[in-house]
Amino acid sequence: MKLKVQLLVSIFTICLIATTNAQEKLQISTAKSEIKWSGEYTFYFGGHNGTISFSEGYFEKTNEVITGGEFIIDMNSIVCDDIDTKDANESLVNHLKDPDFFDVDKFPKATLQITSVEYHDNAQMKIYANLTIKGITKPISFNAEVDYESQQMTTKFKIDRMLWDISYNSKMRDGAISDAIGFEVKLSL
Repeated sequence: MKLKVQLLVSIFTICLIATTNAQEKLQISTAKSEIKWSGEYTFYFGGHNGTISFSEGYFEKTNEVITGGEFIIDMNSIVCDDIDTKDANESLVNHLKDPDFFDVDKFPKATLQITSVEYHDNAQMKIYANLTIKGITKPISFNAEVDYESQQMTTKFKIDRMLWDISYNSKMRDGAISDAIGFEVKLSL
């Protein structure tokens, strides 16, 4: 009996070592990675766009394929790219940081955690993840593409801001903003 237990412990240890060695963390380059955001008006063409930065992040690679990862977004880094007037630009950015949008003082970080990946082919995949904004975590999914030569993953997706309590509502019909927020993401190693 003692020999069987020792044999089982040995097999378990070997399996654990093999599994651990097959997994690898690939840190992203926050300098090369970027998130572009866009918000549009509901009843007429137009809106605003800008960028926001990653503070850190990594992919989990198992047996040569991406199987997970976690990415931290610095909500204080949000900028607007489409308003040239300094005061108007600062006003919009400060408004986006207010409690009725991202409440950045209370929630300075957002997180995207990959929970699973389905590969369509070697470079095309569907990613399932949990997105946390304002302390609220919701599942999302999106298609992504990997360019192995440039060591980049790119994707575009939209979220319903109301699910994360990003609840700004304009009192003017013509000033109402869409519930959708668009993201264009490039992750680089």
